[in-house]
Amino acid sequence: VQLQASGGGLVQAGGSLRLSCAASGRTLSTYVMAWFRQAPGKEREFVSRIRWSVGATYYADSVKGRFTISRDNAKNTVYLQMNSLKPEDTAVYYCAAGLRSDYYTKPEVYDYWGQGTLVTVSS
Repeated sequence: VQLQASGGGLVQAGGSLRLSCAASGRTLSTYVMAWFRQAPGKEREFVSRIRWSVGATYYADSVKGRFTISRDNAKNTVYLQMNSLKPEDTAVYYCAAGLRSDYYTKPEVYDYWGQGTLVTVSS
C-alpha cells in the first residue's frame, strides 16, 4: 500500500483545512486507516481512525468535535476535515494503514505510512 497525504498549509486560528490521503496498490476494505500528528520535539500522536469496512470512527479527546475522518471508496481516499483549528494543532500530519483493529492509537501497529503534510495554525 502506498499512501500520499496532502492538503496541509497555513491557516489562522479558527479556520479549517481538509487533509487527504490517497491510497494505491491495494484495496483498503480490510484496513484501519488513521491520522497521526507530530509537533516539533514531541512524539507522534494519534488523532483519529476509521475502519474502512464499516466506517467506524474514533477520535483523540483533543480533536473530538472539531475533526471528522471519512473515506471515499471510489477514490480509495481518506479525509480529515479539521475545523476550529487551534495553534496547538500545528504539526506534521501523517496518514497510516494497518490491519489491526486493536491498539489503534499506537503508531507501531500500522504497516504503511504516508510522507506527512504540514499544518501550521497561526494565532
